[in-house]
Amino acid sequence: MIVAGFGFRGAANLAALRAALARAQAGHPPVMALAAPDDKLALVAALAEAMAVPAIAVWPDALQALRTPTQSIASLSARATGSVAEACALAAAGPGAQLLAHRHISPDRMATCAIARSGAEGLDT
Repeated sequence: MIVAGFGFRGAANLAALRAALARAQAGHPPVMALAAPDDKLALVAALAEAMAVPAIAVWPDALQALRTPTQSIASLSARATGSVAEACALAAAGPGAQLLAHRHISPDRMATCAIARSGAEGLDT
């Protein structure tokens, strides 16, 4: 399964999510699900509905349990993880997941997106 994970500011909109997704997904297979922190799932669920894929809520303990390649001070402060997008993608893709794309930032800097693949396939960045 290929999952797009999102991190975003409260003022983000669907256009920011779409832009971050487009940047992260360039050159990778289509995503099969979208993931976001449980308390911010509503906006991602709207995008998931438009794409006809499921939306997956990621709980705080799952975010904090994952070590991400990106180490953003803002993400560490807000969510105790280096990258919310990377952690969401990895958590939702399940055990043994690998990042296909590290976090990409929307042009307006309101949203980030990372792509992960379930299973033990290698890192393709």
